[in-house]
Amino acid sequence: MSADLEELRLTLCGLHADMVAAGLVAWTSGNISARVPGEDLMVIKPSGVSYAELTPDSMVVCDLDGHAIADPVVNARGYRPSSDTATHAYVYRQMPGVGGVVHTHSGYATAWAARGEAIPCVITAMADEFGGEIPVGPFALIGSDEIGRGIVQTLSGHRSPAVLMSRHGVFTIGGTAHDALKAAVMCEDAARTVHLARAFGEPLTPLTQAQIDALHRRYQQEYGQR
Repeated sequence: MSADLEELRLTLCGLHADMVAAGLVAWTSGNISARVPGEDLMVIKPSGVSYAELTPDSMVVCDLDGHAIADPVVNARGYRPSSDTATHAYVYRQMPGVGGVVHTHSGYATAWAARGEAIPCVITAMADEFGGEIPVGPFALIGSDEIGRGIVQTLSGHRSPAVLMSRHGVFTIGGTAHDALKAAVMCEDAARTVHLARAFGEPLTPLTQAQIDALHRRYQQEYGQR
């Protein structure tokens, strides 16, 4: 097993702990995956294993068709990968720039998904992170790559790294798994904030496109340590 793969599994295990700490998941729901750099492989959470029991070697290495690698050295625990593996694999096949995918059922964002309603871009933090509204993708059943198709269809040509899959939950993408997790955290934060604002009464006025573009450009190009 390569040192890069071992490091990726260690990172992914830590990110799952971060997802729990951020309150984005309940019980064993949700998952994070990462593309293995330079390989047609991905690493993903095992199906139905509690977060407290996750270790780096419990992360399942799969090909980009979503099949676990049948190698007792690579997948020593013999775990089955997440039930969302076909979704993650489809995203990686269709979006070469994506290095990480996160799926959650975080409460506020999933409430918007249950309504089939996009989160409007009414605060500067959304313009910064998402470059506009957080869109809604189509409903699809779990178990095939149909959800992945909906994710790719919705996010292609869209600046948002997050999509609310109708009546299901949140999927986010990023250049790394860490980036995708950040998007999931910020998606839930935006969903909660806009929900609370709307509770005071309608309507909410979205930022103008010019304002969104200026905020997004500044955040992406100037914010933080470059």
